[in-house]
Amino acid sequence: MNLIDAWNRFRRFVSPLINEFLTFVTMRRLLTRVLNRVLLNESFSPVMVPEAEIHSHGRRKLVVGLGNPGMEGTRHSVGMAVLGALAARLDVADRWRGDKQVSGEVIVSEIQHTHVVLLRPRLLMNINGVSVAKAAGKYGIRPEDILLVHDELDKPLGKINIKHGGSARGHNGVRSCVDCLQTDVMQRLRVGIGRPTGKTSVERHVLGRFSSEERKVLDSVLVQSVDLLLSQLSQQESKQDSPSSPSSPAGGRGAAQKRTEPRASPAEDSSAAGS
Repeated sequence: MNLIDAWNRFRRFVSPLINEFLTFVTMRRLLTRVLNRVLLNESFSPVMVPEAEIHSHGRRKLVVGLGNPGMEGTRHSVGMAVLGALAARLDVADRWRGDKQVSGEVIVSEIQHTHVVLLRPRLLMNINGVSVAKAAGKYGIRPEDILLVHDELDKPLGKINIKHGGSARGHNGVRSCVDCLQTDVMQRLRVGIGRPTGKTSVERHVLGRFSSEERKVLDSVLVQSVDLLLSQLSQQESKQDSPSSPSSPAGGRGAAQKRTEPRASPAEDSSAAGS
């Protein structure tokens, strides 16, 4: 009976704490969604008139490096580092320009016959989706033609892979994009940063900078990530041109359930030297 009484007392003590924690998490997510809506001002519309510099013909795609402005060297902003490496590979790194309409920095370029917009949001990670939705609307880009690049805690540094839609899995930047675009069909390049060791908190880990040893691995990861992005964009263009390929599904969570993971490529889910 003493054991049962002790368990009941423990449960009475712990239950309120759990409820308070769940309430805090729920309220934080709710407030973030409200902030997304306030900043966005209007629902996402893929039929808005695109920017004049984007030609009226041909496929358009949006590649987004998620992160926190002013914290480009941190693990949480590794998506920005990948986008910077992509711009350098395309020889357009000097073409970044601020765009107040989309709350971010953009480069308009072309890969083969595909018009590509590179976007670095200038909003905090938790509301990056506002910038993504505004850019998608301005340039007339559909959600299924958006590729998000972001950090991934559940993968070690040196691992990358493409994920076709699905839940945010705890990533606040992706969650904001899903909320603002009102769909989860966006493709995602997940760049592993690994989980913290010892007593280091997750928040401190993701907001911290890469160590000198990690940077050696990161250099290889950036090369692999750009290779995979270019391969993915080329594959999508080939599928679009093929008369036998089905048209892209309409945006929405239902469409995301019909997708399957792509076959692994040499760069996909691969380990960088020293990892």
